[in-house]
Amino acid sequence: MEYGLIAEKLSHSFSKEIHNKLADYIYELKELKKKELEAFILKKEFKAINVTIPYKEAVMPYLDEIDDKARLIGSVNTIVNNNGKLYGYNTDFFGMKQLILKNGISLKDKKVLILGSGGTAKTAFTVSKHLGANEIYFVSRSKTHTTVTYDEALKEHTDAHVIINTTPVGMFPDIDKTPIDLKPFKNLSAVIDVIYNPLKTQFLLNAEELGIKAVGGLYMLVSQAKMACEYFLNKNIDDSMMEAVFKEILSSKQNVVFVGMPSSGKSTVGKLVAEKLSRKFYDTDLLIFEKTGMTPAEIINGSGEKEFRLIESEVISEISKLSGVVIATGGGAILNDENIKNLKKNGLIWFIDRPVESLETGPDRPLSSNKNQLIKRYNERYPKYNACADFVLKDFETPTLAAEQTVKDLCL
Repeated sequence: MEYGLIAEKLSHSFSKEIHNKLADYIYELKELKKKELEAFILKKEFKAINVTIPYKEAVMPYLDEIDDKARLIGSVNTIVNNNGKLYGYNTDFFGMKQLILKNGISLKDKKVLILGSGGTAKTAFTVSKHLGANEIYFVSRSKTHTTVTYDEALKEHTDAHVIINTTPVGMFPDIDKTPIDLKPFKNLSAVIDVIYNPLKTQFLLNAEELGIKAVGGLYMLVSQAKMACEYFLNKNIDDSMMEAVFKEILSSKQNVVFVGMPSSGKSTVGKLVAEKLSRKFYDTDLLIFEKTGMTPAEIINGSGEKEFRLIESEVISEISKLSGVVIATGGGAILNDENIKNLKKNGLIWFIDRPVESLETGPDRPLSSNKNQLIKRYNERYPKYNACADFVLKDFETPTLAAEQTVKDLCL
C-alpha cells in the first residue's frame, strides 16, 4: 500500500473514510500481528502510514529520524518514507489539544488522571502539561514507578478534576465496558475518552448521567488525520476542511433512533429516512421476531411482559453497536434506562409525539388493547419519551414531512 493505517485490530476504524475525504489518495487499513511488524516496516513498501494501538512505541527503533515532539512524547503515530528514510511524527498531540480546546475544557492548575500507560497516554500527559495541569497521574492495572493502580486512584485521587481515558476499554465491539467507576470522583469537571467508536462510550454516558462534561474522541481523530495528511503530502490543509470532515463523519456515523407510542409512525417515518439517507433500517420488533420466531404480542401473552423486555433489551444492546443506521424501537423500549444508554452510544433519538386520540388500539397490542390501557401507557411513558429525546417530531401532517425534518435535524 502507498498510504494507510497499521494496527493489530482495525474493525473499529474510521480512518479510511476520513483520509479519503481529506485528500486524493487511496488510504488502506492493514492489520498486522506483532511478529509481522518488523518485516513490514523494514520493507518500506509505503509512502506514508499512520500507526495506532499497540505499535506507536514499537515502531520507533526502526525509524531514521524522529520529530522532536514525537521523541518528547515517546510515541509515533505517523511515518513518512522520504526516499527510503523513515521519518516519525506524532500528530495525536495536535488532535488531543484541539479536542480539549474545542470543548472548552480547562486543564490549567487542574489534577488530571490518565487511564492507560501506552503511546496515547503519553500524548495525553504531554498535552495536559502543555495546557497547564498542576498534577498528572497515569492509572494502570499494574503498579510501576510511573503509574498508580486503579484501586489507588479510587482511594487516593478522587479529588481529580479531569479524567482522560486512553485505554481501549469500551471500544467496539465491547461497548458495554467502562474503565473506571466515576461516582467516587466528586470534583470532576470533565472526562475525555479518545475512543470514537462508539461515538459515546459507556464511560462518557456514565459521566453525563452524573452531570459531568463528557467528550469523545472523534474530533481528535479527524484533527490528527488532518495533520498526518499534511505530512503525507507536504502541504497545508485549511482547518475549515477539518471542521467540514468532522461534521460529515459525525452525521454519517450517528444512528437515527425513533421512539414513541405504538402506532405513532416510527417504522413508517424510519423507512422514509433510511431511503433518503441510503441507510439500512431496523425495526426492533421485527428483530425480536427473527430472534424468537414470535411477535412481541405472542411473547407477552405467553411469557409475560418481563420476559419480553429482557429479549428486547438484548436486541437493542446488539443493534446499538452498529453505526449509520436507522432504528425504530418498540413503544416501551424507553422504560429500561439501559436501553436508552445503549441507543445513545451511537445514536440520536427522535420522539414522534402524536396525540393520544390519534393512536390505535387492538388485540395485537396487548399492553394497549383498549382506550383506557392506551391512555394509561401514554401518561406513564410520555415523560420518558421527552427526557430521552434529542429531537421531538410534533404536529407533522404527513410521515414524509416528519422524515424531511429528521434529515434536517441530523445535518445541523
